[in-house]
Amino acid sequence: MERKPANILEIVEREQRHSLSDREWKHRLRGYGYSIKSREDGQFITSLLGGEEICKLPQELAA
Repeated sequence: MERKPANILEIVEREQRHSLSDREWKHRLRGYGYSIKSREDGQFITSLLGGEEICKLPQELAA
């Protein structure tokens, strides 16, 4: 089953709400197979398996 960026953003937001720190949040995301990559033009949700960028992290969720 392919996950769409909207579904992934729901996971990212939910896990951020349940985390006490950015470090814990990023650790929890790794459990789902995702990571946050920072670039000059913003932060992006990436796949740990393929390394590809899935979508840009909305500013309100940026760490």
